[in-house]
Amino acid sequence: MLKDTLYTVPQLSKELDITERAIRFYESKGLVKPNRAGNTRIFNYKDRARLLIILRAKKLGFSLKDIKTYLDLYEVDPSQKIQSKNALEAISYRLFQLEDQKKEINFIIKELKSLKNDIAKTLKH
Repeated sequence: MLKDTLYTVPQLSKELDITERAIRFYESKGLVKPNRAGNTRIFNYKDRARLLIILRAKKLGFSLKDIKTYLDLYEVDPSQKIQSKNALEAISYRLFQLEDQKKEINFIIKELKSLKNDIAKTLKH
């Protein structure tokens, strides 16, 4: 059963296709808190789920601070209402940032195309 499965750093690294160093980094930032058997870190299914959330949030452009706040709310509010509200605010802000970046990128693309056309015209003469 998945809930009974335990993982070492190398196992999680392979399964999640991330480096062992990344897992240790997330641990050093307090995002995951594995148990230990001697010097070996032992991760459970909750740790694995947290890592999946971290990886997805990183792909979406959230900072480690935002991710930690989101994950910490799991432990504070079992109903997840606070977490959901926080997530909604963070997602809304991230969407705003991306829309702003999109406008900037579109403007830069337009300017570069214009510059490219101008240079191409001068080369034809």
